Amino acid sequence: MSVAVVLLTAALVVLFALLAAAGAGKLARLDGGSYPTAIKQAAAAFTAVLTLAAALAAAIAAVCT
Repeated sequence: MSVAVVLLTAALVVLFALLAAAGAGKLARLDGGSYPTAIKQAAAAFTAVLTLAAALAAAIAAVCT
């Protein structure tokens, strides 16, 4: 696999994680939470998306090899 494809995929995963974090933070604020609560929710969403992407990549790599 090309290095450019790997870098592009990593950038897309980070972009989706940032979008999920922004959405979670905004929803937490709209629900009446404080700023620290919203930041905690955003961080949890960001971490969850990255963890899910890493687990998916590991599973695909295990099947393909």
